[in-house]
Amino acid sequence: MSIAFAILLFGLLVLFHELGHFTTAKLFGVQVNEFSLFMGPAIFKKKKGETLYALRCIPIGGYCAMEGEDKDTESPRSFQKASWWKRLIILLAGSFMNFLMGFLIFAIVFSSAKQIGQPVIGAVENGCTIVREDGLQVGDRFLEIDGEKVYVVSDVSWLLSLNPGETHDLVVERDGKVLTFDDYQMQTHIFGNETTPRYGFSFGAEDVTFGSVLRQSWNQSINSVRMVRLSITMLVTGEAGLNDVTGVIGMVQVMDESADAAESNSDAILNMLYLGGFIAINLAVMNLLPIPALDGGRALFLLLTTGFEKITRKKINPKFESYLHGIGMILLLALMAIVMFKDIFVIFKR
Repeated sequence: MSIAFAILLFGLLVLFHELGHFTTAKLFGVQVNEFSLFMGPAIFKKKKGETLYALRCIPIGGYCAMEGEDKDTESPRSFQKASWWKRLIILLAGSFMNFLMGFLIFAIVFSSAKQIGQPVIGAVENGCTIVREDGLQVGDRFLEIDGEKVYVVSDVSWLLSLNPGETHDLVVERDGKVLTFDDYQMQTHIFGNETTPRYGFSFGAEDVTFGSVLRQSWNQSINSVRMVRLSITMLVTGEAGLNDVTGVIGMVQVMDESADAAESNSDAILNMLYLGGFIAINLAVMNLLPIPALDGGRALFLLLTTGFEKITRKKINPKFESYLHGIGMILLLALMAIVMFKDIFVIFKR
């Protein structure tokens, strides 16, 4: 079930992404030559008007081929002849659709819950040293931990784990007032016959309403963007390496594990949906990185060339951009292949 779900999910991710490009291109009158889901030889294709619609056999990627996207043409409706701001919106529309898809997936997950956890200190166990008279109190809402905002309840343990040690800089809200605790002692203890140390308090929750679902879905979406940002930062600074990078196969494996850990089929679907929401947001952010071949790289090149042409009155040959993105695509495919083989090796090593 998890494999079938993953195939469906990635297909929808590609479809939503390309629909973003397709819809805005059509809206702005740009000629779309082909709208394809997946790559390779076509299983099904049909031409309607000026556009060829195709379903291809290799379930990876897809594309919305616009007239004059990488070269000059005589067509007055080519991509290159559209206003720069229209081209920018077309390029960014794919990531917007993936972000929207992630938000909607989170909304489905949270709307099915009985209650939604909140980063608010609820019940406290005997032996807990975090809640005390001169420090944190029951009812305090975590706003920031070590300079990072707390969006959802899981952020508390996650952000605390990012910085080793027992002291942390905290910002909380209490009775409408914002309080700051610098170098606050957050000690864990063994409770009862347990073997794993814990902080010794539980979180509060709110009822599921239309407003709470929208708010939680938005917070989780923004939190997912932040998680991608921190992951990229760790890769750049060397805190994380290639072994920490996961591709499509690795994501399917994580989905399978989350489904197996569920107590029922409905819980398994919700677990996979939750991961699907994160993957959708992840794809939206990664596509906006200023790397050749990605939408972010194309958008950056568009802004740079537009500024250059405004200043110098000279037009840059679109072939130069085509070569640049071609090289970027080759490098990206090579990285994807390396990560894929790494994921396969990890699975067989278990």
